[in-house]
Amino acid sequence: MKILIVTTSCDQLAPDHPTGLWLEEFTVPYTAFIEAGASIQVVSPRGGRVPIDPKTTPKEKDFDKWPDALQALENTGRIVEVSADTFDAVFIPGGHGPMIDLVSDRDLQRLLADFDRQGKPIAAVCHGPAALLNVSKENGEALVNQRRVTGFTDFEERLVMLHGVVPFLLEDALKDRGAHFESALLPMTAHVVRDGNLITGQNPASSRKIAQKLLGALKEVGSASTL
Repeated sequence: MKILIVTTSCDQLAPDHPTGLWLEEFTVPYTAFIEAGASIQVVSPRGGRVPIDPKTTPKEKDFDKWPDALQALENTGRIVEVSADTFDAVFIPGGHGPMIDLVSDRDLQRLLADFDRQGKPIAAVCHGPAALLNVSKENGEALVNQRRVTGFTDFEERLVMLHGVVPFLLEDALKDRGAHFESALLPMTAHVVRDGNLITGQNPASSRKIAQKLLGALKEVGSASTL
């Protein structure tokens, strides 16, 4: 079982607004994948060290809790160097960085289109679904068109007081691409949506649940392949 994790390389949302990867959305799923026996490769647009959102800068206890996950962020490969053919699934954590670089990364768009064409699970959490916005299916339709999805909501963006800073509101952008957007009744609570091979999580609180959903999808694929 091989899982590709794609992270942002962006460290600046806007002037005076540093950003990066939201640490929990990477470390919690990474640890769950490793515990399930998966082999993981981490890539980003520029490769190298992944910037971490200052709000989630790891503390000393985090290095004891997530040593392997944090080490994996020190020297990532580049998106252009990998192929969907060699992985069973792809996972995209958030932080606001993906709204700047992953949303327009053509190498990632081609990669995700290949994962979808091969019917392999594609999972993204919080602002990670920004990477899905400009991906097209083989028929030219948006990947998320007529698909059930979730992600960081407009209301949650207002709660964190960044609705006037982000380049777009993710919920609105997904709806504009034809997605059927769903969210939890209460903001900032765990919510994960699966529609076929597409799995999306709403916010950081969804990190563990989306990892479990992705592992469940991979188990289904593995069971089917043995029939």
